[in-house]
Amino acid sequence: MRSIWRTLDRGLARDIGLVCLADALVGVSYGAIAVGSGFPLWAPMLLSLLVFAGASQFMFVGIVASGGNPLAAVAAGLLVNARHVPFGFAVGDALGRGLLGRLAGSHLMIDESVAFALAQRDAARRRAAYWACGTGLFVCWNLGVVAGAFAGSAISDTDAFGLDAAFPAVLLALVLPSLKDRASRLPVLIGVVVALAATPLLPAGLPVLLALAGVVAGAAAKEPKSLEGAH
Repeated sequence: MRSIWRTLDRGLARDIGLVCLADALVGVSYGAIAVGSGFPLWAPMLLSLLVFAGASQFMFVGIVASGGNPLAAVAAGLLVNARHVPFGFAVGDALGRGLLGRLAGSHLMIDESVAFALAQRDAARRRAAYWACGTGLFVCWNLGVVAGAFAGSAISDTDAFGLDAAFPAVLLALVLPSLKDRASRLPVLIGVVVALAATPLLPAGLPVLLALAGVVAGAAAKEPKSLEGAH
């Protein structure tokens, strides 16, 4: 771990620190929303330790809190985290050596740690950025969740502080960068239309699953065309 921190330059360490700070603040909102929505104090903390995927955790809490089936919430979270499969191929060399090292590295695989790793040119800096970002975010996120959970137990109405806006804001932040790619706009549009059409008709949680399925189907439909264009 010491060699990892020595490999980072000051600018990269500063950028990682800022991301960790922002993630801690989002963790506070997640913990407060979860407890304020009726979850026991330990639930968001345990989810954060075992799952460590902000978007999936927000989605799970949002679906269950709105009356959705917990199984549908879990399925939605798994669909969101399906992006980790290609992530693993992209940063596999940074995960570490040995079974335990690779398991720990896989647990730290989130959007930010992958993005910082892929931005580095050489293998040593890629590994250092991945582990520094992943470890820092894991610590800061969980500390933020603990603080938010205790705050949520003391606040009767988290919506009054605007914390309920964190869930859609996080998902929107994840989607917006991909909209720069023209090929990604159609799947996202399909998902939006499916979710809006299904929400009045289906129980909570199912519209999210259908929307995610629509996004996947739209992306699959665009893929062959993009491959044909490449040839």
